[in-house]
Amino acid sequence: MALNSDARRKIGISFEFFPPKSEEMEGQLWNAVNELQDWNPDFVSVTYGAGGTTKAPTLATVSRFLAETPLATASHLTCVGATKDETHSVIDSFRKVGVKHFVALRGDAPGGVGAPYQPHPGGYANAAALVAGLREIGDFEISVSAYPEKHPESRDTAADIDMLKQKADNGATRALTQFFFDNDNFERYLEKVRAAGVNIPIVPGIMPIQNLTQLKRFAGACGTVIPAFLDERFAGFDDKPEERAKVAAEVAAEQIEDLARRGLTDFHLYTMNRSPLVSAVLTNLGFTREGARKAGAAA
Repeated sequence: MALNSDARRKIGISFEFFPPKSEEMEGQLWNAVNELQDWNPDFVSVTYGAGGTTKAPTLATVSRFLAETPLATASHLTCVGATKDETHSVIDSFRKVGVKHFVALRGDAPGGVGAPYQPHPGGYANAAALVAGLREIGDFEISVSAYPEKHPESRDTAADIDMLKQKADNGATRALTQFFFDNDNFERYLEKVRAAGVNIPIVPGIMPIQNLTQLKRFAGACGTVIPAFLDERFAGFDDKPEERAKVAAEVAAEQIEDLARRGLTDFHLYTMNRSPLVSAVLTNLGFTREGARKAGAAA
């Protein structure tokens, strides 16, 4: 599954983290950051709760990334449940600590995934409008979301892609996808996206599987299909954490290697604030920490 040296040179990676909710999780996050920064990611992102529920911890986490690490750091930004002025205030807070890259998202309805969504009467109606607002405010790098298996609230795939096109037309830099495991389905989705005139990079979101049972619950809420082959690959390893982690690293590395053969060159890894599995995936692909550091120094 290892990529050859030419393929590795073309690959760009990025990592997603989330703000810690306890002192123990704070330690876990920064241990992961210290380990994963050696892989020289193109950027990292930090998530942001719906309605600004995690603004303070996100701002604190992003600020520390920018102050204490060499990592280009993006902050997620949502517009749900906020006026435009409130959203602009949040943007200003992040810009003051050095944020130049936002991951612009609508955000889940206050009632949670599946609850009816109502735009705030004085706010941005959706992520496309938020992208346009960010473009008016400053020359930010702007990433947005994309859904190879359709957003759970979208009428159909065509409507979903139309929204992605609006985000691209309004100035988005790239799209980061929801995680998926069916590469054939992703390739079909990408063909439809390009046919619709969306030309920004569509970066596959890769989820190394920490726990398949938990992942299934999460996937059900966000519309991601869990293929039967994953049950087969993980069968018999419930009480064997080392073997389970080995399979998880192999599965994610195989997915990236296959996508690279199909012409994809950038990958966004959902770290879950843990480093061992992500590092194992990159090692399986033939990357080395030393090589990553040298690449960063030469950049």
